[in-house]
Amino acid sequence: MLVSRGSRTAALAFCAIMLVGAAGCAEPAATEESQVNPVRLYGTDGNMSNSFGAEFEGQTTLLTGMKGTSPLTPLSDDFISRLRTVDRQLNDFLYAGEAYDAVVISALATQLAGSTDPADIAAQINGVTTGGEQCDVVALCLELARDGTDIAYRGVSLKRGGFTDVGEPSTASYATLHFDGDGQINDGKTEFVGAGDESTTTTAAPPPAEPETFATRAEAPLKLGGLLPRTGDLALAYPPLAAGAALAVREINEAGGVLGEPVEWFDGDDGTNPDVARRTVAGHVDEGVHVIIGAGASGISREVLPDVAAAGLILFSPSNTDAGLSEVDDQGLYFRTAPSDLLQGRALADVILRDGSQRIVLVARRDSYGEGLQENVRAELDRAGVGPDRLKLLSYEPPAGADAPPVNFDSEAQEIKAFGADAVLIIGFAESADVIKSLAAAGLPINQ
Repeated sequence: MLVSRGSRTAALAFCAIMLVGAAGCAEPAATEESQVNPVRLYGTDGNMSNSFGAEFEGQTTLLTGMKGTSPLTPLSDDFISRLRTVDRQLNDFLYAGEAYDAVVISALATQLAGSTDPADIAAQINGVTTGGEQCDVVALCLELARDGTDIAYRGVSLKRGGFTDVGEPSTASYATLHFDGDGQINDGKTEFVGAGDESTTTTAAPPPAEPETFATRAEAPLKLGGLLPRTGDLALAYPPLAAGAALAVREINEAGGVLGEPVEWFDGDDGTNPDVARRTVAGHVDEGVHVIIGAGASGISREVLPDVAAAGLILFSPSNTDAGLSEVDDQGLYFRTAPSDLLQGRALADVILRDGSQRIVLVARRDSYGEGLQENVRAELDRAGVGPDRLKLLSYEPPAGADAPPVNFDSEAQEIKAFGADAVLIIGFAESADVIKSLAAAGLPINQ
């Protein structure tokens, strides 16, 4: 098979300027014409989790050596212990901190607004994360907000810069994760790297804070509605999301609540399915919810945002990463604590190139998350000198529901084999396990 020599200089220069640095860059090794290349597997935040290993009963060795990136902040032992008071079985923490922070920021914005009107809350959200007196403990932050003090919340996931003008983090932390042969993430190999630019933090001042009075207390209680993936393709991410949100509600209420009343939580499933999510949103509207925490998947948020905005509610996601969501017409009512995939695209491209990969396939589920991140990675690889002769893009239709047949990726697996790939990035959720199984069934040796 033909192997392009590529641009060794461009690849090494790319590694030097990327987020992690050039420590792992090596000159690519040549391959023989008749050789079937061992394939390195790479993943993303949708499948780089311990829960993903459960999709490989009896075949967990297929994951050995798979690596990938995920927005993840180093979590303190104290925070993990508190999460496990909510869910004793919790062994994944992806987006738990972001879920916690989304709830806390919503509560602080409500307290500062002195109102549960979603428009008033939305006007305070970005300002909660910028300027003012820094605080990182819920009870202290709420105390300051009750006095009308301008605060800059620095919680679990929001450590450096605050939100940008469009209501998302200006900086983020990413982890490079590695699977062991038992289908579990090897925490000892996890590396963290910062990304983003604090200078993009908004400078717009929020409306003046309202000190708490008996009049403002009449606006309570604040009602939050969950729109998290309890079922569907992204259900593997539900436990940490749910635990983070539940912990935040509990700690807010232990600290005296918002506007003098306990925050109320209305559970809800997005089903990783637009129809399920719309029904949940409609139920939240009927309950008088002010802020909806979710959805889990970027594509689901895109689908329901018009309904949420039409109802005048806030949609605040802890896990949406689709870069295109930064530009949606949201009437100022959409926010997220997860960073844009523009940042993750750079991190993923760096991880792949550091392994000396020469013929790369980017596989994505066919939705805004999958195809958006695929394009971000492609652009970064192109910038590094990886031309179209060394790069193939493929996609698959995710299952339409829980009863849908599994993804059939057999013909695409043969394409990948014929292409002579030595690196395959798989951007998907639980269903992407079927892609990996198809690669193995096609006789592609997984590089372990």
